Amino acid sequence: MTRVIPVTNPEGIQAVATLAEAIWTEHYRPIIGPEQVDYMLDRYQSPRAIQNQIETGLHYFLLQGGHEYVGYLGIEWQDGSVFLSKLYVKADRRGQGCGKTALGFLESLAGDKGVRRIHLRVNKHNSDSIQAYERLGFRRVGAVTESIGHGFVMDDYLMEKWLPHPA
Repeated sequence: MTRVIPVTNPEGIQAVATLAEAIWTEHYRPIIGPEQVDYMLDRYQSPRAIQNQIETGLHYFLLQGGHEYVGYLGIEWQDGSVFLSKLYVKADRRGQGCGKTALGFLESLAGDKGVRRIHLRVNKHNSDSIQAYERLGFRRVGAVTESIGHGFVMDDYLMEKWLPHPA
């Protein structure tokens, strides 16, 4: 069973950064290359960057399976919707329901706030994640290419999922 734990202290922030380095190195190097992975880890997933994101409204949660952290998610409430900024699971735990548990947790939070739309960005070449999101009810609604500095770009699909009206 996967538990979802809010990140509220430096130890949680360090756990997220450690997971990010392992997951991104394994998963994204074949997609975007080692230089961009290293740049993005420093810019977006270092302890300093995570702390700054939390201070400006991003909420991080660790996914715990058994006695270890197996992934994490980051969300931001935006104008009547929720942006799923990050959802990452360790390679050896993919396909075991961790992502589904995280999304169920997010859907419950959204429902509690009366929010019906979850949206995200996913790299256009990240076919496994795209398929996983589609299985979980997301659909592609657009695309965006954005410069992130140092000659790197994020080339993403925009995806969204609408939650049912509350009963």
